[in-house]
Amino acid sequence: MRVGLFAVGRLKSGPEKDLAARYFDRFAKAGPAIGLEFSRVVEVSESRASNAETRKREEAALLQKTLAEGSILILLDERGKTLDSEAFAKVLSSYRDQGKRDLMIAIGGADGLDPALYERADMTLCLGKMTWPHQLVRTLIAEQLYRAVTILSGHPYHRV
Repeated sequence: MRVGLFAVGRLKSGPEKDLAARYFDRFAKAGPAIGLEFSRVVEVSESRASNAETRKREEAALLQKTLAEGSILILLDERGKTLDSEAFAKVLSSYRDQGKRDLMIAIGGADGLDPALYERADMTLCLGKMTWPHQLVRTLIAEQLYRAVTILSGHPYHRV
C-alpha cells in the first residue's frame, strides 16, 4: 500500500524539514518489507482567497486532485480520534490487509479543512488536543509512520 502526505503550506529548509525527511526516509526503507511504501509528500501553497470558507474549499479541491481512485483518506484534525502508536499501526495494517492500494494523510491549512473532506474521509485522526505548528505535525506523522512499520515488523524501536 502506497502511503503519502498532503500538506497545505510549504516546509522551509531547516531542522524541522530535515527531521521529517529523516523519518520519511526511514519509513521508505523499512516499509516495503511489510507491504507499506512511501509514495510522496504533496505540498500546496495556502489559498490567497479573501475568506476562510473559500480558502478551505480551494485547498480541498487541490487535495481531491491528488487522490487516486479508491484512496483511503485520513485527515489530521483536533476533533479526530486519538490513537496510541500501536492502534495507528493496526489501522495501517488493516487497510493494507484489505487490499487498499493508496492512503493519503492530509494536513489542512491554517483555517482547517473543508467540511466536504470530512464526508469523504475514511478516518479523522487527532495527534493531541493541543494546537501544533504545521511543520511539527509533519514531523510527528512522519515519525509515527516509521514507528508503525517498526511495530508491525517487530523491530525494537518501539518500546512500551
